[in-house]
Amino acid sequence: MYDRILLSTDGAVASDRAESHALDLAATHDAVLHVLYVVDEDVVTAYSGDEYVDEAEGPEHGLEELGEETLSDLCHRASEAGTAVETTMRHGRPAETIVEYADDHDLDLLVLGTKRRPDEYRALLGSVTDRVLRLTTRPATVVKTEVSD
Repeated sequence: MYDRILLSTDGAVASDRAESHALDLAATHDAVLHVLYVVDEDVVTAYSGDEYVDEAEGPEHGLEELGEETLSDLCHRASEAGTAVETTMRHGRPAETIVEYADDHDLDLLVLGTKRRPDEYRALLGSVTDRVLRLTTRPATVVKTEVSD
C-alpha cells in the first residue's frame, strides 16, 4: 500500500511518537522511509547575529547540528529495523518545504507529529502540522503527543 513514506521531524518531543510510528509503518509495508529535517529560515533570519562572534555560534548552526543528530539517530534506528531510509536536510519555511519535498518525490504518505495544545494556543500560533495538512493533497497521518505546559 505504501512504497514511500515521509517523516518530517524537528527532533522535538512531539516528533518522538511520530518517528516510532513512521518506522513501524515503513517496516510493515517494506517501504522506503524518507526523513526530512527543515531548518526554519524564519527562525534563522529573526536574529541579527550581532551577539555571535562567528556564524558557528548562531541559530542556523545550532539548528543544523540538531538536524544532523536527529537524522543520524533515525538512520541508525531504521538500519536496526532493516528499513531503507533516505535522509534530507533543507532550509526554508517548514510547511511549504515539507509539501514541496513530498510532491517532488511522489510520496505515498506523510507522517507528522504534533503537540496537543489548548485551542487558544493553536488559534494564536497555529502549527507546522496544521499548515501542512491545509497545503498538501497527499494522505497524512498525524501522531499527537501530550505535553505539559
